[in-house]
Order: sequence, then structure tokens, then C-alpha cells
Amino acid sequence: MNPHSPVNVRRRRFLQGLGAAAAGCALPGVSCAQAAGPEAAPVEARFYERLEDKLVRCDLCPRHCVVPPGGRGECGVRENRDGRYVSLVYGRPCALNLDPIEKKPLFHVLPGTAAFSIATVGCNIECKFCQNWDISQARPEDVRARYRSPGDIAALAAARGAPTIAYTYSEPTVFSEYMIDCARAARERGLHNVMISNGYISERPLQELCSLMTAVKIDLKAFTDRFYRETCGGELEPVLETLKRLADSGIWYEIVVLIVPTLNDGEDEIRRMADWIVRELGPDVPVHFSRFRPAYKLRNLPPTPPATLQRARRVAGEQGCRYVYLGNLPGTDAENTHCPACGATVVERYGYFVRAVRLNAGNCARCGHPIPGIWGPA
Repeated sequence: MNPHSPVNVRRRRFLQGLGAAAAGCALPGVSCAQAAGPEAAPVEARFYERLEDKLVRCDLCPRHCVVPPGGRGECGVRENRDGRYVSLVYGRPCALNLDPIEKKPLFHVLPGTAAFSIATVGCNIECKFCQNWDISQARPEDVRARYRSPGDIAALAAARGAPTIAYTYSEPTVFSEYMIDCARAARERGLHNVMISNGYISERPLQELCSLMTAVKIDLKAFTDRFYRETCGGELEPVLETLKRLADSGIWYEIVVLIVPTLNDGEDEIRRMADWIVRELGPDVPVHFSRFRPAYKLRNLPPTPPATLQRARRVAGEQGCRYVYLGNLPGTDAENTHCPACGATVVERYGYFVRAVRLNAGNCARCGHPIPGIWGPA
């Protein structure tokens, strides 16, 4: 293996500079979320309606919160100020990190490159197993954040050589105004944008975001409404609608399913989910089954057994899914991308790191079969 190849140079760079933090400010010269900074004036929300008696109705996500003066939506980051709905997190990132794009995970998007990852506090659902609950379930007043304009974010990403900005860690839907403006600033610099989302978003904001994003990753929490209601405080159907809208839009997207023992790991559920994906979205959508580890309010269950993940992968493959991966389980062949025509390994990975890419202009280097994804340079 050539130690000076682009893949290995990038790998050394990640190992030296990124650390293992899932969130937080791990970049030299970038202030942490806890660092004090100037307060930004609240920015008016984009997706809401004014009602009588200074009530507002938020149209950002399927909750459609009706909020009285002085109140906030369920996400906790949007407030009614005398009949004017405002974002309390615009320009207030609580996490700035440089990550491998494989960590999102996006496996068919610019493999081996960096994603400049940002988040604010807030989420519009509450998953009991959330890994980043300390920011997703926080309120703006819980975190002291330094103001960063959209231009600042794009400049930081460009300065660190990241071809992509990722809106991630918490739920970017709730900071959509900031994400939209950052994405536009990134586009002006020739950078890509990717959104890492729970898919709990209304049609109009999704359409606008898709016009600015290169790719989207959706967490499909389960394939039962009961799981969504009891474990996430949401509903399944709006997420399925989001996935169908993404398929219709033509944007690249990938799906992640966290497999939680006893709650969403049944073979019948996985089979129905995979059948729906192939029938409604197509066989080429990458599906990542990830390993659960106890966190937040769900610490009474064990980590997902590897055999359960392997079974989910087998079942999805039997239903026709062509690109099925296993996450949080490094060192298996299920991290690699295989050509569905000849079986060759076209992208070889270990964990978040890419060992080799064997593609010619997006086609399998062995047989020439097209591999769907975004493989070219920024």
C-alpha cells in the first residue's frame, strides 16, 4: 500500500487532527460552543403563518406547532415574539468539527474526503437512544455560542480543505434558516452541502433545501408507528413521505436504520421495510444498518449483537436492496461497496477510513457496471 497515496494521506490527516469526538469544536482556531461571544439578533423564521391574536403556526415540520406569544415550538429553538416567529439559533453553532464523510454515514458521496460538520442545539423529536442528546435536547440558553455568519462557516470549511459542509449531530431542520444561508455561501465557494436528518420535515422547506444540497442522509428509525410514538415522540408516515419526495427530486440520499434489540430488530419488520424501500424508492438506495449502544434514556438494553445486523443485511439483500452496509461494526466486509454485477469491491473501507477506490468515472473498474453515487471531485 502506497503511504503517499491520496487515500492514505487523508487517513493520516484524519488520525492526526480529528480525534474521536462525535461533536464539539475540535479544530485549531475554532472556538468551542462554551466560548463566550457576541449575541446575534434573532432572525425571523421562514416557514410559518401568522394567526389571530398574535398566534403563529409553524410549517417547518409535521408537528405544525401553534405557538402563543412568548411561547416556543416543540423544538425549543423557535419563539413567538409578539406575533413574529424567530429562530433563536441562527448563527449560533454549538459544534464545529472536521469529520470523514463516511462518519455521517454517506458511503456513495466523495469517499475519503472531509466534511466540515456544524450543528446548533435543538431537535423536533426526542429519541430515547440519542447519541447527541446533550445538544439535540438542549435549549439555546443552555449553551454559550460564538456567533458565526454563513460566510464564516463557508470560509472555515474552505480554509480546512473540506469539499463539503455537513449539517448534522442535532436536527438541522430546526436551524433551516441558518442552514439555507450557509449552503448558499458554500455554493458560492464551490463547496458541497449535505444534510443529516431524521426526515421529520414539511414539503416546502424540504424542496428549498434539496435545491441547495448535494446529498441527504435520512435516519429511518423503524418501520412501525408504535416505535416512532413510544421511542421517538414522532410518527412514521411523515418520514416515509420525505423519502418518497427525495426519490422524486433526484437528489442523492442514503438511509440509516439503528437496530435496537427487541424494539425494531424483528426479521418481519426488516423484510417489510426493505420491500417498501425497493418498491417505493428503488433498489439502489444505500441502506445502513447500524449497531445500537446504550445511551441517553435507553440504557437498559444491550448493544446490538453482530449476528442481528448480519441477519438484517441478509434479509434486505433478499428483498432486492443492492447496497446494504453495517455501521458501528468495523472490520467486516459489510463496510465495503461491491459491484452488483460482478461482485468486485469497488470501495474498500475500515471504519470511517477509505482504503481503496476502484472506480472509473463512477463505473466498476473491473466490469464497467455503473455504481450510483457522487464520486467526482468537489
